Amino acid sequence: MTTQHPDDLAVTQVRGQDDLVAVSPNLGAGYVPVDEDADFVPPKGRGAASFALGTSMAIDNSEGGVSKTFFPQMMTAFHVGNAELGLINSLSMFARMIFGPGWAIAADKFGRKKILFIVTGLWGIWTAATAFAQSWNQLLILYGISLIGTVASEPITNGLLGSLYKKSERGKAFGTVRGTSSMLGMAITPLLGQLGDNPNGWRYAMVIMGVLSLVSGILILIFVKEPERHGDKIADDPDAGIFKWADVPKLFKIPTVAATVPMLFLITSMVLFGFMGKFWANDLGFGVKNAAYLYTAFQAGAMISAFLGGFLGDWFQRKFGHKGRIILFQLYAVAFAVMTYVAFQIKFGFGPYMAIVFVLGLVFSVGFSGCVLPMISSVTPKQLSATGFAVLFSLCQGLITAGMSIFVGKISVGMGLQQAILFFVTIPYLLNAIYWFVYYRIYPKDVAMQGERTRLIEQGIF
Repeated sequence: MTTQHPDDLAVTQVRGQDDLVAVSPNLGAGYVPVDEDADFVPPKGRGAASFALGTSMAIDNSEGGVSKTFFPQMMTAFHVGNAELGLINSLSMFARMIFGPGWAIAADKFGRKKILFIVTGLWGIWTAATAFAQSWNQLLILYGISLIGTVASEPITNGLLGSLYKKSERGKAFGTVRGTSSMLGMAITPLLGQLGDNPNGWRYAMVIMGVLSLVSGILILIFVKEPERHGDKIADDPDAGIFKWADVPKLFKIPTVAATVPMLFLITSMVLFGFMGKFWANDLGFGVKNAAYLYTAFQAGAMISAFLGGFLGDWFQRKFGHKGRIILFQLYAVAFAVMTYVAFQIKFGFGPYMAIVFVLGLVFSVGFSGCVLPMISSVTPKQLSATGFAVLFSLCQGLITAGMSIFVGKISVGMGLQQAILFFVTIPYLLNAIYWFVYYRIYPKDVAMQGERTRLIEQGIF
Protein backbone atom coordinates (compact mmCIF):
# COMPACT_ATOMS: atom_id res chain seq x y z
CA MET A 1 0.00 0.00 0.00
CA THR A 2 1.31 3.46 -0.87
CA THR A 3 0.36 6.99 0.04
CA GLN A 4 0.40 9.62 -2.69
CA HIS A 5 2.42 12.74 -2.16
CA PRO A 6 0.02 15.68 -1.63
CA ASP A 7 1.76 17.89 -4.21
CA ASP A 8 2.73 15.33 -6.85
CA LEU A 9 0.55 12.30 -7.50
CA ALA A 10 3.45 10.59 -9.25
CA VAL A 11 5.37 10.53 -6.00
CA THR A 12 4.35 7.89 -3.49
CA GLN A 13 5.25 6.78 -0.02
CA VAL A 14 5.90 3.05 0.25
CA ARG A 15 4.45 1.23 3.24
CA GLY A 16 7.08 0.75 5.92
CA GLN A 17 9.28 3.54 4.57
CA ASP A 18 9.58 6.87 6.34
CA ASP A 19 10.39 9.09 3.39
CA LEU A 20 8.63 9.93 0.19
CA VAL A 21 9.91 8.06 -2.82
CA ALA A 22 9.43 8.10 -6.55
CA VAL A 23 9.97 5.03 -8.70
CA SER A 24 12.44 5.50 -11.55
CA PRO A 25 12.67 2.85 -14.30
CA ASN A 26 16.47 2.92 -14.14
CA LEU A 27 17.23 3.80 -10.52
CA GLY A 28 14.29 2.30 -8.63
CA ALA A 29 12.87 4.02 -5.59
CA GLY A 30 14.66 7.14 -4.45
CA TYR A 31 14.10 9.96 -1.96
CA VAL A 32 12.31 13.01 -3.33
CA PRO A 33 12.87 16.21 -1.32
CA VAL A 34 9.85 18.47 -1.07
CA ASP A 35 10.30 22.24 -1.14
CA GLU A 36 7.54 23.09 1.30
CA ASP A 37 8.68 26.71 1.67
CA ALA A 38 8.88 27.65 -2.00
CA ASP A 39 6.20 30.34 -1.78
CA PHE A 40 7.10 31.66 1.68
CA VAL A 41 8.07 35.34 1.94
CA PRO A 42 9.58 36.35 5.32
CA PRO A 43 7.53 39.23 6.77
CA LYS A 44 9.28 42.50 7.59
CA GLY A 45 10.16 43.16 11.20
CA ARG A 46 9.91 39.56 12.31
CA GLY A 47 13.08 39.88 14.41
CA ALA A 48 11.58 42.70 16.46
CA ALA A 49 8.28 40.84 16.64
CA SER A 50 10.05 37.73 17.93
CA PHE A 51 11.78 39.85 20.59
CA ALA A 52 8.47 41.39 21.67
CA LEU A 53 6.84 37.97 21.84
CA GLY A 54 9.77 36.62 23.82
CA THR A 55 9.51 39.57 26.21
CA SER A 56 5.83 38.86 26.69
CA MET A 57 6.58 35.23 27.49
CA ALA A 58 9.39 36.22 29.87
CA ILE A 59 7.16 38.55 31.86
CA ASP A 60 4.36 36.01 32.07
CA ASN A 61 6.77 33.30 33.18
CA SER A 62 8.39 35.59 35.73
CA GLU A 63 5.01 36.53 37.17
CA GLY A 64 4.33 32.88 37.78
CA GLY A 65 7.88 32.45 39.06
CA VAL A 66 7.34 34.94 41.90
CA SER A 67 5.08 32.49 43.73
CA LYS A 68 7.70 29.75 43.32
CA THR A 69 10.79 31.76 44.24
CA PHE A 70 9.19 33.58 47.15
CA PHE A 71 6.97 30.79 48.44
CA PRO A 72 9.13 30.29 51.57
CA GLN A 73 8.19 33.86 52.53
CA MET A 74 4.53 33.14 51.81
CA MET A 75 4.80 29.98 53.94
CA THR A 76 5.89 32.12 56.87
CA ALA A 77 3.33 34.86 56.23
CA PHE A 78 0.33 32.54 55.92
CA HIS A 79 1.55 29.43 57.82
CA VAL A 80 1.26 26.96 54.92
CA GLY A 81 3.42 24.11 53.53
CA ASN A 82 4.13 21.77 50.59
CA ALA A 83 0.48 20.83 50.04
CA GLU A 84 -0.43 24.49 49.59
CA LEU A 85 2.57 24.94 47.29
CA GLY A 86 1.20 22.12 45.12
CA LEU A 87 -2.18 23.87 45.11
CA ILE A 88 -0.84 27.28 44.09
CA ASN A 89 1.32 25.63 41.42
CA SER A 90 -1.76 23.93 40.00
CA LEU A 91 -3.62 27.24 39.62
CA SER A 92 -1.57 28.25 36.60
CA MET A 93 -2.22 24.89 34.98
CA PHE A 94 -5.96 25.01 35.65
CA ALA A 95 -6.04 28.57 34.28
CA ARG A 96 -4.11 27.40 31.23
CA MET A 97 -6.53 24.53 30.70
CA ILE A 98 -9.78 26.44 31.24
CA PHE A 99 -8.99 29.86 29.81
CA GLY A 100 -6.26 29.12 27.25
CA PRO A 101 -8.72 27.95 24.56
CA GLY A 102 -11.05 30.85 25.37
CA TRP A 103 -8.30 33.40 24.82
CA ALA A 104 -7.42 31.65 21.57
CA ILE A 105 -11.02 32.04 20.41
CA ALA A 106 -11.00 35.72 21.39
CA ALA A 107 -7.69 36.24 19.59
CA ASP A 108 -9.11 34.72 16.41
CA LYS A 109 -12.21 36.90 16.60
CA PHE A 110 -10.72 40.24 17.65
CA GLY A 111 -7.08 39.90 16.53
CA ARG A 112 -4.13 38.18 18.19
CA LYS A 113 -2.20 41.38 18.70
CA LYS A 114 -5.06 43.09 20.56
CA ILE A 115 -5.65 40.13 22.83
CA LEU A 116 -1.94 39.77 23.57
CA PHE A 117 -1.86 43.43 24.60
CA ILE A 118 -4.72 42.86 27.03
CA VAL A 119 -3.53 39.61 28.59
CA THR A 120 0.17 40.43 28.63
CA GLY A 121 -0.12 44.14 29.32
CA LEU A 122 -3.26 45.40 30.99
CA TRP A 123 -3.86 42.21 32.95
CA GLY A 124 -0.74 42.97 34.98
CA ILE A 125 -2.87 45.05 37.33
CA TRP A 126 -4.07 41.80 38.91
CA THR A 127 -0.50 40.70 39.57
CA ALA A 128 0.15 43.98 41.35
CA ALA A 129 -3.09 43.57 43.32
CA THR A 130 -1.91 40.18 44.61
CA ALA A 131 0.73 42.00 46.64
CA PHE A 132 -1.97 43.34 48.95
CA ALA A 133 -3.47 39.96 49.95
CA GLN A 134 -4.03 39.73 53.72
CA SER A 135 -4.85 36.02 53.94
CA TRP A 136 -4.07 32.79 52.11
CA ASN A 137 -7.56 32.69 50.58
CA GLN A 138 -7.23 36.27 49.34
CA LEU A 139 -3.86 35.38 47.83
CA LEU A 140 -5.34 32.39 46.00
CA ILE A 141 -8.19 34.48 44.57
CA LEU A 142 -6.11 37.45 43.40
CA TYR A 143 -3.24 35.32 42.12
CA GLY A 144 -5.72 33.02 40.37
CA ILE A 145 -7.28 35.97 38.55
CA SER A 146 -3.84 37.23 37.48
CA LEU A 147 -3.03 33.81 36.04
CA ILE A 148 -6.13 33.88 33.83
CA GLY A 149 -4.33 36.45 31.70
CA THR A 150 -0.75 35.26 31.91
CA VAL A 151 -1.56 31.79 30.53
CA ALA A 152 -2.90 33.22 27.27
CA SER A 153 0.30 34.36 25.61
CA GLU A 154 1.87 30.98 24.82
CA PRO A 155 -0.85 29.45 22.57
CA ILE A 156 -1.39 32.78 20.79
CA THR A 157 2.36 33.29 20.35
CA ASN A 158 2.81 29.76 19.01
CA GLY A 159 0.11 30.41 16.45
CA LEU A 160 1.74 33.66 15.32
CA LEU A 161 5.16 32.09 14.87
CA GLY A 162 3.86 29.84 12.12
CA SER A 163 3.27 32.94 9.98
CA LEU A 164 6.65 34.55 10.78
CA TYR A 165 8.94 31.64 9.90
CA LYS A 166 8.95 29.00 7.19
CA LYS A 167 8.56 25.35 8.09
CA SER A 168 12.25 24.53 7.84
CA GLU A 169 12.94 27.34 10.36
CA ARG A 170 10.35 26.33 12.96
CA GLY A 171 13.06 25.18 15.36
CA LYS A 172 14.74 28.56 14.95
CA ALA A 173 11.42 30.33 15.51
CA PHE A 174 10.48 28.60 18.75
CA GLY A 175 14.08 28.64 19.91
CA THR A 176 14.41 32.39 19.33
CA VAL A 177 11.29 33.26 21.30
CA ARG A 178 12.00 30.85 24.16
CA GLY A 179 15.65 31.97 24.21
CA THR A 180 14.66 35.62 24.42
CA SER A 181 12.26 34.75 27.21
CA SER A 182 14.97 32.92 29.16
CA MET A 183 17.50 35.72 28.59
CA LEU A 184 15.18 38.36 30.02
CA GLY A 185 14.10 36.08 32.83
CA MET A 186 17.77 35.65 33.69
CA ALA A 187 18.02 39.40 34.24
CA ILE A 188 14.74 39.77 36.14
CA THR A 189 15.14 36.91 38.62
CA PRO A 190 18.35 37.96 40.41
CA LEU A 191 17.06 41.51 40.67
CA LEU A 192 13.90 40.28 42.34
CA GLY A 193 16.05 37.96 44.45
CA GLN A 194 17.52 40.98 46.22
CA LEU A 195 14.18 41.18 47.99
CA GLY A 196 14.74 37.72 49.49
CA ASP A 197 15.93 39.06 52.84
CA ASN A 198 12.81 41.21 53.26
CA PRO A 199 9.86 39.27 54.75
CA ASN A 200 7.56 41.29 52.49
CA GLY A 201 9.80 40.91 49.45
CA TRP A 202 7.21 38.82 47.63
CA ARG A 203 4.76 41.74 47.81
CA TYR A 204 7.21 44.15 46.19
CA ALA A 205 8.02 41.54 43.56
CA MET A 206 4.35 41.22 42.60
CA VAL A 207 4.04 44.99 42.12
CA ILE A 208 7.21 45.13 40.00
CA MET A 209 5.96 42.32 37.75
CA GLY A 210 2.61 44.05 37.31
CA VAL A 211 4.38 47.16 36.02
CA LEU A 212 6.62 45.14 33.69
CA SER A 213 3.51 43.50 32.25
CA LEU A 214 2.28 46.88 31.09
CA VAL A 215 5.65 47.53 29.43
CA SER A 216 5.54 44.20 27.57
CA GLY A 217 2.04 44.99 26.35
CA ILE A 218 3.27 48.24 24.81
CA LEU A 219 6.07 46.35 23.02
CA ILE A 220 3.45 44.02 21.53
CA LEU A 221 1.49 46.99 20.17
CA ILE A 222 4.56 48.55 18.61
CA PHE A 223 6.43 45.63 17.07
CA VAL A 224 4.06 42.72 16.42
CA LYS A 225 2.26 42.71 13.09
CA GLU A 226 -0.33 40.09 12.28
CA PRO A 227 -0.20 38.35 8.90
CA GLU A 228 -2.43 39.69 6.16
CA ARG A 229 -5.81 38.04 5.92
CA HIS A 230 -7.39 36.91 2.71
CA GLY A 231 -10.90 37.68 3.92
CA ASP A 232 -12.51 40.66 5.62
CA LYS A 233 -12.68 38.75 8.89
CA ILE A 234 -10.27 36.22 10.33
CA ALA A 235 -13.02 33.61 10.18
CA ASP A 236 -13.09 34.05 6.39
CA ASP A 237 -9.36 33.43 6.04
CA PRO A 238 -8.52 29.80 5.32
CA ASP A 239 -4.89 30.44 6.27
CA ALA A 240 -5.62 32.01 9.63
CA GLY A 241 -5.68 28.80 11.68
CA ILE A 242 -8.46 29.92 14.03
CA PHE A 243 -9.49 28.02 17.15
CA LYS A 244 -12.72 26.06 16.83
CA TRP A 245 -14.10 23.46 19.23
CA ALA A 246 -15.59 21.70 16.21
CA ASP A 247 -12.06 21.14 14.88
CA VAL A 248 -10.89 19.21 17.94
CA PRO A 249 -12.03 15.78 16.63
CA LYS A 250 -10.17 16.48 13.38
CA LEU A 251 -6.94 16.90 15.30
CA PHE A 252 -7.10 13.40 16.67
CA LYS A 253 -7.37 11.94 13.20
CA ILE A 254 -3.68 12.85 12.97
CA PRO A 255 -1.72 10.01 14.64
CA THR A 256 1.13 12.25 15.80
CA VAL A 257 -1.30 14.55 17.62
CA ALA A 258 -3.18 11.64 19.15
CA ALA A 259 0.08 10.07 20.37
CA THR A 260 1.17 13.36 21.97
CA VAL A 261 -1.58 13.39 24.59
CA PRO A 262 -0.38 10.30 26.52
CA MET A 263 3.18 11.52 26.00
CA LEU A 264 2.35 14.67 27.98
CA PHE A 265 1.83 12.56 31.12
CA LEU A 266 5.58 11.92 31.03
CA ILE A 267 6.53 15.60 30.56
CA THR A 268 6.86 16.36 34.27
CA SER A 269 9.32 19.23 34.14
CA MET A 270 6.49 21.72 34.74
CA VAL A 271 5.75 19.94 38.03
CA LEU A 272 9.41 20.12 39.01
CA PHE A 273 9.66 23.86 38.36
CA GLY A 274 6.83 24.51 40.79
CA PHE A 275 8.75 22.93 43.66
CA MET A 276 12.44 23.46 42.99
CA GLY A 277 12.62 27.02 44.38
CA LYS A 278 11.23 25.85 47.70
CA PHE A 279 13.50 22.78 47.59
CA TRP A 280 16.56 24.98 47.14
CA ALA A 281 15.59 27.54 49.75
CA ASN A 282 14.28 25.26 52.51
CA ASP A 283 15.17 21.61 51.90
CA LEU A 284 18.76 22.38 50.90
CA GLY A 285 18.93 25.40 53.23
CA PHE A 286 20.24 27.91 50.68
CA GLY A 287 17.61 30.58 51.48
CA VAL A 288 15.38 32.64 49.17
CA LYS A 289 18.09 34.96 47.83
CA ASN A 290 20.44 32.11 46.92
CA ALA A 291 17.51 30.16 45.48
CA ALA A 292 16.90 33.15 43.18
CA TYR A 293 20.54 33.00 42.09
CA LEU A 294 20.16 29.29 41.39
CA TYR A 295 17.06 29.99 39.37
CA THR A 296 19.08 32.57 37.44
CA ALA A 297 21.73 29.96 36.69
CA PHE A 298 18.99 27.65 35.50
CA GLN A 299 17.55 30.37 33.27
CA ALA A 300 21.01 31.11 31.84
CA GLY A 301 21.26 27.49 30.78
CA ALA A 302 17.69 27.49 29.53
CA MET A 303 18.37 30.58 27.41
CA ILE A 304 21.24 28.85 25.64
CA SER A 305 19.23 25.65 25.50
CA ALA A 306 16.34 27.31 23.68
CA PHE A 307 18.58 28.59 20.89
CA LEU A 308 20.63 25.40 20.91
CA GLY A 309 17.49 23.25 20.84
CA GLY A 310 16.12 25.07 17.83
CA PHE A 311 19.45 24.77 16.02
CA LEU A 312 19.87 21.11 16.92
CA GLY A 313 16.30 20.28 15.93
CA ASP A 314 16.74 21.81 12.47
CA TRP A 315 20.19 20.19 12.09
CA PHE A 316 18.95 16.74 13.12
CA GLN A 317 16.11 17.07 10.62
CA ARG A 318 18.52 17.97 7.82
CA LYS A 319 20.85 15.13 8.81
CA PHE A 320 18.35 12.34 9.50
CA GLY A 321 15.20 13.49 7.74
CA HIS A 322 11.93 13.44 9.64
CA LYS A 323 13.40 10.95 12.13
CA GLY A 324 15.85 13.60 13.29
CA ARG A 325 13.68 15.41 15.79
CA ILE A 326 12.57 12.08 17.26
CA ILE A 327 16.18 10.97 17.78
CA LEU A 328 16.99 14.32 19.38
CA PHE A 329 14.07 14.13 21.80
CA GLN A 330 15.07 10.67 22.99
CA LEU A 331 18.60 11.91 23.67
CA TYR A 332 17.16 14.93 25.46
CA ALA A 333 14.81 12.86 27.64
CA VAL A 334 17.62 10.64 28.89
CA ALA A 335 19.89 13.64 29.50
CA PHE A 336 17.18 15.51 31.43
CA ALA A 337 16.45 12.44 33.58
CA VAL A 338 20.15 12.11 34.42
CA MET A 339 20.47 15.79 35.28
CA THR A 340 17.39 15.82 37.52
CA TYR A 341 18.83 12.87 39.41
CA VAL A 342 22.18 14.61 39.85
CA ALA A 343 20.61 17.94 40.81
CA PHE A 344 18.04 16.68 43.30
CA GLN A 345 19.42 13.41 44.67
CA ILE A 346 23.10 14.22 45.24
CA LYS A 347 24.38 16.86 47.66
CA PHE A 348 26.83 19.56 46.59
CA GLY A 349 28.18 22.81 47.99
CA PHE A 350 26.54 25.99 46.71
CA GLY A 351 29.21 26.82 44.10
CA PRO A 352 29.34 23.38 42.43
CA TYR A 353 25.57 23.09 42.76
CA MET A 354 25.06 26.31 40.80
CA ALA A 355 27.07 24.76 37.96
CA ILE A 356 24.88 21.62 38.12
CA VAL A 357 21.73 23.73 37.94
CA PHE A 358 23.14 25.63 34.95
CA VAL A 359 23.68 22.33 33.10
CA LEU A 360 20.13 21.27 34.04
CA GLY A 361 18.87 24.44 32.36
CA LEU A 362 21.19 23.83 29.42
CA VAL A 363 19.35 20.57 28.75
CA PHE A 364 15.83 21.76 29.58
CA SER A 365 14.58 23.57 26.46
CA VAL A 366 15.99 21.25 23.81
CA GLY A 367 13.00 18.91 23.78
CA PHE A 368 10.25 21.45 23.23
CA SER A 369 11.95 24.13 21.13
CA GLY A 370 13.78 21.64 18.93
CA CYS A 371 11.33 18.74 18.81
CA VAL A 372 7.79 18.88 20.20
CA LEU A 373 6.62 22.32 19.06
CA PRO A 374 8.12 22.16 15.54
CA MET A 375 6.74 18.63 15.10
CA ILE A 376 3.19 19.63 16.02
CA SER A 377 3.51 22.66 13.75
CA SER A 378 4.68 20.42 10.91
CA VAL A 379 1.83 17.89 11.05
CA THR A 380 -1.12 20.12 11.87
CA PRO A 381 -3.05 21.56 8.90
CA LYS A 382 -2.77 25.35 8.95
CA GLN A 383 -6.48 25.78 9.69
CA LEU A 384 -6.04 23.68 12.85
CA SER A 385 -2.80 25.22 14.12
CA ALA A 386 -4.33 27.42 16.83
CA THR A 387 -6.67 24.63 17.89
CA GLY A 388 -3.81 22.15 18.03
CA PHE A 389 -1.57 24.25 20.28
CA ALA A 390 -4.45 25.29 22.55
CA VAL A 391 -5.83 21.78 22.98
CA LEU A 392 -2.49 20.04 23.48
CA PHE A 393 -0.56 22.56 25.54
CA SER A 394 -3.30 24.55 27.27
CA LEU A 395 -6.10 22.06 27.79
CA CYS A 396 -4.40 18.65 27.97
CA GLN A 397 -1.02 19.59 29.41
CA GLY A 398 -2.66 22.08 31.76
CA LEU A 399 -5.01 19.45 33.21
CA ILE A 400 -2.29 16.82 33.51
CA THR A 401 0.22 19.15 35.18
CA ALA A 402 -2.36 20.68 37.54
CA GLY A 403 -3.43 17.27 38.80
CA MET A 404 0.16 16.10 39.20
CA SER A 405 1.17 19.29 41.05
CA ILE A 406 -1.55 18.79 43.64
CA PHE A 407 -0.68 15.10 43.96
CA VAL A 408 3.07 15.66 44.31
CA GLY A 409 2.47 18.44 46.85
CA LYS A 410 0.38 16.16 49.02
CA ILE A 411 2.49 13.03 48.67
CA SER A 412 5.69 14.95 49.39
CA VAL A 413 4.36 15.71 52.86
CA GLY A 414 4.77 12.02 53.67
CA MET A 415 7.65 10.79 51.50
CA GLY A 416 9.61 14.02 51.27
CA LEU A 417 10.06 16.33 48.30
CA GLN A 418 13.35 14.74 47.24
CA GLN A 419 11.82 11.28 46.82
CA ALA A 420 8.75 12.74 45.09
CA ILE A 421 11.00 14.38 42.49
CA LEU A 422 12.75 11.07 41.84
CA PHE A 423 9.56 9.09 41.25
CA PHE A 424 7.50 11.76 39.49
CA VAL A 425 10.13 13.62 37.44
CA THR A 426 13.28 11.60 36.82
CA ILE A 427 11.71 8.20 36.15
CA PRO A 428 8.91 9.53 33.87
CA TYR A 429 11.53 11.14 31.60
CA LEU A 430 13.31 7.82 31.19
CA LEU A 431 10.00 6.20 30.29
CA ASN A 432 9.33 9.00 27.80
CA ALA A 433 12.54 8.22 25.91
CA ILE A 434 11.14 4.73 25.35
CA TYR A 435 7.65 5.97 24.48
CA TRP A 436 9.01 8.12 21.64
CA PHE A 437 9.74 5.05 19.53
CA VAL A 438 6.06 5.22 18.47
CA TYR A 439 6.78 8.42 16.51
CA TYR A 440 9.18 6.76 14.10
CA ARG A 441 6.30 5.09 12.32
CA ILE A 442 3.67 7.84 12.37
CA TYR A 443 5.40 11.24 12.33
CA PRO A 444 7.10 11.16 8.87
CA LYS A 445 3.82 10.12 7.25
CA ASP A 446 1.89 12.86 9.03
CA VAL A 447 4.39 15.48 7.81
CA ALA A 448 3.93 14.22 4.25
CA MET A 449 0.15 14.39 4.57
CA GLN A 450 -0.05 17.91 6.05
CA GLY A 451 -0.59 19.61 2.68
CA GLU A 452 -3.21 17.10 1.61
CA ARG A 453 -5.07 17.39 4.90
CA THR A 454 -5.01 21.18 4.57
CA ARG A 455 -6.65 20.91 1.17
CA LEU A 456 -9.20 18.40 2.42
CA ILE A 457 -10.20 20.79 5.20
CA GLU A 458 -10.59 23.59 2.67
CA GLN A 459 -12.96 21.28 0.77
CA GLY A 460 -14.79 20.41 4.01
CA ILE A 461 -14.15 16.67 3.74
CA PHE A 462 -11.45 15.98 6.36
